[in-house]
Amino acid sequence: MNIISIRVGDVLELKKPHPCGERRFKVMRTGSEVRILCAGCGRDMTLERIKLEKAIKRVIPADDNTSPDI
Repeated sequence: MNIISIRVGDVLELKKPHPCGERRFKVMRTGSEVRILCAGCGRDMTLERIKLEKAIKRVIPADDNTSPDI
């Protein structure tokens, strides 16, 4: 299994959208559980890292983000 590098400040694009329709989430905290914030509605969620890694389509690194206020 390949471990995906996730850091605080990164933006994750997931395969399936949040109920609000947004696919991008900002990483707030990492560890065995990852805390993410929806870029659309601002919903705060904590997910198990393994479950989250399966749902990630791509990772946009924090230094490459075009809109850091997500």
